Amino acid sequence: MTGLAVHVLATGSANLASVFAGLRRAGAEPILAEDVSQVASARAVMLPGVGSFGAAMDRLGSLGLVAALRQRIDAGRPTFAICLGLQILFEASEESPGVRGLGVIPGRIGRFEVKLRVPQLGWNSVRADDGCELLTDGEAYFANSFRCTEQPAGWNAAVTDHGGPFISGIERGPVLACQFHPELSDQWGLGLMRRWVQRASVEVAAC
Repeated sequence: MTGLAVHVLATGSANLASVFAGLRRAGAEPILAEDVSQVASARAVMLPGVGSFGAAMDRLGSLGLVAALRQRIDAGRPTFAICLGLQILFEASEESPGVRGLGVIPGRIGRFEVKLRVPQLGWNSVRADDGCELLTDGEAYFANSFRCTEQPAGWNAAVTDHGGPFISGIERGPVLACQFHPELSDQWGLGLMRRWVQRASVEVAAC
């Protein structure tokens, strides 16, 4: 157990109970964060997400957290984004036309094709590329109607298939984002959370 303090952002629609439980099992100490100073100074931050792109960005904007999040991710400080949390790293989403995301990653999130079962709800395979240090091959629990289809430049990625390949996870140093829910993905998901907590702890110790 590392006891790493992880500030979890209150986006207003996330299932914080399962996220907090997952972090505790991974050896971290979750702390609810709604203050800009907490996010700016936090050793590690988790951005959970359930709900819509527009509502999440409105919530982050009302709390004054947009700039602080951009700065810590750009600086490569330990940050973990889950599900919708991955999507709002991008510039925009088809889900909420006209709403700007964090813009940390260029590009736009699109909807699964109409012919597919949407949302994708349940278990699916994750395949990590050779450069990944945190993401591994496994089975994860998904609940998403929108997805990224192109690997962002400068990031290692994992891929999942639902009517065609889409990006199910990305990582760059201690910054990790996944389209699936690791806190609901049994031992494989717990292993991913533990690896991130351990990596974040190393980064914090080196500062």
